[in-house]
Amino acid sequence: MGLLEGKVAIVTGAGGGLGRAHALLLASEGASVVVNDLGGARDGTGQSTSMADSVVDEIKAAGGSAVASYGSVTNDDDAANMVKTAVASFGKLDILINNAGILRDRSFKNITDAEWDAVIDVHLRGSYLATKHAWQQMLEQGHGGRIIMTSSTSGLIGNFGQSNYGAAKAGVAGFMRVLALEGMKYGITVNVLAPAALSRMTEDLMPESDETAVRMAPEKVSPTVAWLCTDEAAKVTGRQFGVSGNRVSLLSWTLDVIAQKDSMEEPWSVAEIGEAMQATMDSWPKLLKPMEV
Repeated sequence: MGLLEGKVAIVTGAGGGLGRAHALLLASEGASVVVNDLGGARDGTGQSTSMADSVVDEIKAAGGSAVASYGSVTNDDDAANMVKTAVASFGKLDILINNAGILRDRSFKNITDAEWDAVIDVHLRGSYLATKHAWQQMLEQGHGGRIIMTSSTSGLIGNFGQSNYGAAKAGVAGFMRVLALEGMKYGITVNVLAPAALSRMTEDLMPESDETAVRMAPEKVSPTVAWLCTDEAAKVTGRQFGVSGNRVSLLSWTLDVIAQKDSMEEPWSVAEIGEAMQATMDSWPKLLKPMEV
């Protein structure tokens, strides 16, 4: 008996890569899965039913339970229908994995409004719309739920040429942190994943080799996602997890006080703040990807 026996999950963007790996593993652990995928290209253009259908067929061939959903996460009606499909097919909804995404990479000086809007729309608005309808269903059911957001080191740390993607992924992480607080009274946990895996989204960002394909397989990210959806993870919420290969990391912020005095005193002068900045700068945590100067 799997750790997710009797659970019902929606996985967006589940036609390939990480989403496919998540859907297959959730199903193997006993969950019934709504496999959502628009079936478009990496940049979000186009549409096809074949990608979602293929994963549904894989799940069923392995003895699992799944149905397809072909809607776009950027469309409110489609997002609502994902949840309706879960309830109509399996009677309820316990899990939402927000995984759908596209890339339109370009340096900021060259990026177009359309490239900015498209990426924000899929990643941030898409996560909002799917979560809006799943959240309401979970509240109505009254027995909690699990929501996983997909962020990225591009949003949490930064990456050249991904200002649109980084902004969207930082927004997703902020969205998660607020929902985690609001979901506590209802038993709804909300966590964020910052994954690194070889997939269609990253095929030109990682060196191509047989070793990379093994080390960075999407299937090595999915166990963390699946465990966060179990009853054992009921107290885990508001957390950010970096998962790459077989390494799982907890990402958290640190606070370094640079200057402090009694708040009833007069404000610092600009020069005093400057002195404090200069005096402590060498001890600041280093940027993981510092800009070249």
